[in-house]
Amino acid sequence: MATYQTYTSIGNREDLSDVIYNISPTETPFMSSVGKTKATATYHEWQTDSLAAAAANAVVEGAAASDITVTPTTRVGNRTQISEKTIKISGTMEAINKAGRKSEKAYQLAKVSSELKRDMEKALLNNTVASAGNATTARTLGGLQTWLNSNYVGGTNGTAGSLGTTARVSGTDAAFTEAMIKSAVKSAYTNGGTPTILMTTPTQKVNISAFTGVAAQRYMAPSDKPTTIIGAADIYLSDFGTLSVVPNRFMTADSGDSGEVAFVLDPEYAAVAYLRPFQTNELAKSGDADVTQLLVEYTLEVKNQAAHAIIADLAE
Repeated sequence: MATYQTYTSIGNREDLSDVIYNISPTETPFMSSVGKTKATATYHEWQTDSLAAAAANAVVEGAAASDITVTPTTRVGNRTQISEKTIKISGTMEAINKAGRKSEKAYQLAKVSSELKRDMEKALLNNTVASAGNATTARTLGGLQTWLNSNYVGGTNGTAGSLGTTARVSGTDAAFTEAMIKSAVKSAYTNGGTPTILMTTPTQKVNISAFTGVAAQRYMAPSDKPTTIIGAADIYLSDFGTLSVVPNRFMTADSGDSGEVAFVLDPEYAAVAYLRPFQTNELAKSGDADVTQLLVEYTLEVKNQAAHAIIADLAE
């Protein structure tokens, strides 16, 4: 008699896990590190100022007062950018029994919310200049790379960006060195900044961990515990303060540029300004489907670009 096996039976129930596994990263280190503020127009403005350089200051006893030339503040600004994701879920899709989620609409909204934050992180850090846009062209904010001018370390023939309206020009790529970090931190400190974060691409995070100073203490471990191989640098102690070394997956090379960048940041002097915070809009139905839009309008506020530094043209 032939053995009845599952290969020929009808009605076997499927074995589908009720968990959906998604390992796509959702953390946004830059947005999480800097402040949050409010914009009230599509061109968000703020003022910067600086003190006169320290100089010899001695006057003769009884001398008449001598007035100085007062300098005005500098007015700068950035354009707001609209980012959105719209989902369209059929009535049937929402009604059927699904594995891993009860509501397809709620699941997809949560998913695109994370996607939208990733898009924002990329926009805030890129080398795209601010643009006012028009009836057929979207407004764009000036990314961080287009702002950092005072404290710039870059390759041969490279130039820094400026005020969100001039893009950084790529130079010749070079290997990341500790000397570059020292130069960038010193420049930021000299200009008044107190940076606390060194934000890098994943590749450059690995390169930092290979610096000579790190390798010298790579195998340290308490004697009463199993030996620990220390293969990473998470804190960089500079001559001008301690920096947390933070990798950022969304700091990628710009189009047409093989080089990468690293940022030396003083989080107190940067913020994301929201004209319209995250909002969910139920759009008009045109049939048997729900159309939902998730939207945000925001810009980058670089409160004083001299508080930060950029290291550009880093070889991968």
